[in-house]
Amino acid sequence: ERLSHPSVRGSAGEVTSLEGRGRLRRHGRSRVHRIKRGWVWNQFFVLEEYMGSEPQYVGKLHTDMDHGDNAVKYTLSGEGAGSIFTIDQITGDIHALVGLDRSEKSYYTLKAQAIDINTGLPLEPESEFIIKVQDINDNEPRFPDGPYSSSVPEMSPTGKTARV
Repeated sequence: ERLSHPSVRGSAGEVTSLEGRGRLRRHGRSRVHRIKRGWVWNQFFVLEEYMGSEPQYVGKLHTDMDHGDNAVKYTLSGEGAGSIFTIDQITGDIHALVGLDRSEKSYYTLKAQAIDINTGLPLEPESEFIIKVQDINDNEPRFPDGPYSSSVPEMSPTGKTARV
């Protein structure tokens, strides 16, 4: 009997899979191993049109596999890696090297990898994340001869004109 897209559920003990059409099939006693992802990060933002003298700090990548003994190397790939964004391979700190314009591009998709320096093997599966370009209000509204005051009667139809 062929399984179509089985999904495995369970923990130590009995393992069950869903067969096509929702029937359960028992596979006997077994152990299911779950790999815990250890990436730790918040959402990343970078201010648009940043003009500071130092590269703009974006955030920090970190894996709970990093015990602070400099045995982990962080790498960055994807949109703008190495040209727009850089990562400190030991600390995981990400910086933006250039000023960005949100009207040109509102976010960048990158991938992170944590590698064991001694073996060269990945400690975590490669993980994708997004850096959003945060808008600054560079075209603030101007109201010459203001402030203005007006009122619109309650229950007015959509599109009702208000006089100032």
